[in-house]
Amino acid sequence: MTIRVLIADDQELVRAGLRMILNAQDDIEVIGEAADGQEAVDLAQSLRPDVCLFDIRMPRLDGIEATRILAGAGVAKPLAVVVITTFDLDEYVYGALRAGARGFLLKDAGAALLGQAIRAAAAGDALIAPNVTVRLLESFAAHSESDAVPAAPTEPLTAREEDVLATVARGLSNSEIAGELHITLSTVKTHLASLMTKLGVRNRVEIAIWALARRRER
Repeated sequence: MTIRVLIADDQELVRAGLRMILNAQDDIEVIGEAADGQEAVDLAQSLRPDVCLFDIRMPRLDGIEATRILAGAGVAKPLAVVVITTFDLDEYVYGALRAGARGFLLKDAGAALLGQAIRAAAAGDALIAPNVTVRLLESFAAHSESDAVPAAPTEPLTAREEDVLATVARGLSNSEIAGELHITLSTVKTHLASLMTKLGVRNRVEIAIWALARRRER
């Protein structure tokens, strides 16, 4: 299946570059472009793309607020959003993740990682640039708006789920988890799905945040 993507960035040259990179991949198609956040929200609500790729700094409405409108808590039919920016600033990552983003990348991430982030978001997963993953997740957990102990799992975690939980908190990808734990990719995905259900979270980013918050409380 072709993944339909909406791009939002206030710089025309950046949009053109992103469009060229994404359209060059066989399973991805750019179906729309927006030059500001409000236009991005309007287009996203009418086109219903599989993934929205939003810059943070945009006129009228920034990328974080646009993400909150389309993917935030309480949105009936949330869209998948990946935030891409030039600035490696913690405040941007905190805002993007709290707003419901499924990915966070820097604009120098490269075509391969960009494609991976789009595919992960379309599949209901999440990807953050590897060079910032662990630091950002730890900082996010440390600066969480709530100091409460994370909610207990609805069911006890198995020993293998605890193993997977620990690797996700370290920022490992599915393939890296499979290699380290000597299990198949499909088994990794099964454990991740079970963790999301038991922990009441939406994606691997929230799994990692839960794990880091629990570690902080121990």
